[in-house]
Amino acid sequence: MAAPETRKLPADFLWGFATASFQIEGSTGVGGRGKSIWDDFAKLPGKTLDGKDGDVATDSYRLWKEDLELLASYGIKSYRFSISWSRIIPLGGRDDPINPEGVKFYSDFIDGLLAHGIIPFVTLYHWDLPQALHDRYGGWLNKDEIVKDYTHYAKVCFEAFGDRVKYWLTINEPWCVAVLGYGRGVFAPGRSSDRTRSPEGDSSTEPWIVGHNLLVAHANSVKLYREKFKPKQGGQIGITLNGDWEMPYDDNPENIEAAQHALDFAIGWYADPVYLGHYPQYMREVLQDRLPQFTPDEIALVKDSSDFYGMNTYTTNLARAGGDDEFQGNVDYTFTRPDGTQLGTQAHCAWLQDYPQGFRSLLNYLWKKYKTPIFVTENGFAVKGENDMPLEQVLVDTDRVNYFRGTTAALLAAVNEDGVDVKAYFPWSFLDNFEWADGYSTRFGVTYVDYETQKRYPKESAKFLIQWFKDHHEQPLAQKLVPAEQVKPPVERSDSSTSDISTAKVSVGEPDLVTLKSGPPVKVKKAAFRRTIARVVNAIVAFCK
Repeated sequence: MAAPETRKLPADFLWGFATASFQIEGSTGVGGRGKSIWDDFAKLPGKTLDGKDGDVATDSYRLWKEDLELLASYGIKSYRFSISWSRIIPLGGRDDPINPEGVKFYSDFIDGLLAHGIIPFVTLYHWDLPQALHDRYGGWLNKDEIVKDYTHYAKVCFEAFGDRVKYWLTINEPWCVAVLGYGRGVFAPGRSSDRTRSPEGDSSTEPWIVGHNLLVAHANSVKLYREKFKPKQGGQIGITLNGDWEMPYDDNPENIEAAQHALDFAIGWYADPVYLGHYPQYMREVLQDRLPQFTPDEIALVKDSSDFYGMNTYTTNLARAGGDDEFQGNVDYTFTRPDGTQLGTQAHCAWLQDYPQGFRSLLNYLWKKYKTPIFVTENGFAVKGENDMPLEQVLVDTDRVNYFRGTTAALLAAVNEDGVDVKAYFPWSFLDNFEWADGYSTRFGVTYVDYETQKRYPKESAKFLIQWFKDHHEQPLAQKLVPAEQVKPPVERSDSSTSDISTAKVSVGEPDLVTLKSGPPVKVKKAAFRRTIARVVNAIVAFCK
């Protein structure tokens, strides 16, 4: 009896890996870039666990061509990355000069992705506000100014890159921007009522003001894109929200209610206005006049301001009544079940355990509540103690492989069995990188980075995901032709000794490899190599016609 055919993800399903500009680029004072709020904040004593900053990170501003080759060798269909606002407009404002070097950097990178058949998926704001705007008028606390400046920055990007970028994210995880930057004070700009952390800030009011202003800025940039750019460029645009599944601690009605309250504060804070047109009722009851009210014009812009639901999620919490953390909806979070067992495998971060059933539950919840196609824009796992392991052990990242084995199975089941409309899956992260307040001690990458040499080494998790999408995707690689005028010559490598990237372990059940002749030996899959050549030839033929 023949085995049943594996149900696959559709041909237009996007998959790839994700990064963010400040976490990988480094070169903070190079190429005309201005400072972001993270530049000096990360240098303050005690703000990062290891005392390190983002001045070098994974050196991807210099090594972007090598990173591009590694992405191509992985065979991904799409790549999610963010643009640094202060590389494009160093001082940030609508009347400030645009930096041509910054525009060229991202334009060249986008061209490089397309030449390899990789679809760019671009985040406009991933937490790195230009420092000049924070100094000038308080940044996200000043609605009138920040909305105008952010919308102008978005316009510059749409004009510069929108002919080639068809997927835009306006703002990454506004909950983290507001709560961690202006409530708990652990992220830049570090404002908090806790005077041991910050000399300035009001945690009872500022996070809600910032969250409101983020939504209004997002909505204004979407309006601009839809009216001025989408008719010609034809892309999609939306916001991406963090939020984990909240599961009742037990069957007690109070804990069932608490789980919904937690979801209201973690997800509904932003998703309800965007997809339903109002803040959650529970938030309004708790915060009362501290929660800003939308004007009629604002809510008209905010409602339906996302073409999809951008979903960043990592774990599941057991929620029970009685918590006193307002940012969690006054709900207590735990991983310990009533019987004393743990929910799942513990990650390096205290807030993360592996529980793939929760991933499927969250997909269903979002689909049923908001009725909008879902793009999973982040999902990942940090192996406990990985930073202290020898290289040979790090590369065999079994806990991360098991995590992705669970979430990919849950993803497939949600699509094929539950009918959830999921359009994309971007594991976090392509590379180990600067993990904000954790510094470099926490590693989420499917690619190991030796920060002393900047060499990259694919982990078993990368190989697992590459093979899984080959097996479960109707068309795992991008097939769109690249216009002839966009095809770039072969990538030339830097002569720097730090630019040598080890990709010796990239083969995933395909030992049939070729070696590029230019530069140090770099192996890529023969099939991918042939596809790239075919795309170039086809594009030239089409252009000649």
